[in-house]
Amino acid sequence: MASAARELFSVWEEHRTVVEEIHALDSERVLVLSHASGRGKTSGVELEASQMRVASLYPVRHGKVIRHVAYLDRASALADLGLEE
Repeated sequence: MASAARELFSVWEEHRTVVEEIHALDSERVLVLSHASGRGKTSGVELEASQMRVASLYPVRHGKVIRHVAYLDRASALADLGLEE
């Protein structure tokens, strides 16, 4: 997971993720709603926070996160989970 994160963030000159909400869906799942912004290392293009409203689902077992499911489209995450925005 660390290797994948390094690769993902290597294309950014700057990258910021701000958590907006955290929801315990049940005893085994936590949903985190956030937004990301930054500037591309090569292109210099700015990514505005309003463009990247994302979600992460964290299945939990015995108090430990066992997986990270990233959704680049928050609406898709909510739809998959049967929730509404």
